[in-house]
Amino acid sequence: MANVFVFLADGLEEVEALTPIDLLRRAGDSVTTVSIMDKKTVTGGHDVKIKADKKFAKVDFSDGDLFILPGGGVGTENIEAHDALKSLLVEKFEAGKHIAAICAAPRYLGELGFLQGKKAVVYPGLEDRLIGADVQQVPAVTDGNVTTGHGPGAATDFAFELIRVLHGEETVAKIKEEFVYPY
Repeated sequence: MANVFVFLADGLEEVEALTPIDLLRRAGDSVTTVSIMDKKTVTGGHDVKIKADKKFAKVDFSDGDLFILPGGGVGTENIEAHDALKSLLVEKFEAGKHIAAICAAPRYLGELGFLQGKKAVVYPGLEDRLIGADVQQVPAVTDGNVTTGHGPGAATDFAFELIRVLHGEETVAKIKEEFVYPY
């Protein structure tokens, strides 16, 4: 069982947050949703309200194995503006912990220098923000301790890629069967 933290911000792309949360919990992982706003309930880019388990300042991240950034244009802007989250991500990346981002959020990993020489994907049109990356055209890709996802339509593939990294192909196959994926 892995300890996973998913960071929630106003303006996030809802499917990119909720799909990995759901599928990682099905895989048996402990998933904690963390609001980086000054409130527990965030409002997604499509006006879906999501109540986080905790607010950022109240979380001990020391036992984290995986740290996930959902995308969405405004959500990613809110992530980029959160200095404490930036410090945490840099610390965890340098410690070799797994960092994941989908849609617009991989651009932030590029700006932080996490993608130098790594395969990565991002929402179409933001490829130039993946500084130093070998840009791919696939739903999701892992290179070293970084996983990136292409966009909202790739949220399920992104989640399964994270499960593969944490638990292997056998667990992915089991959950895909239970999830009836693909149909």
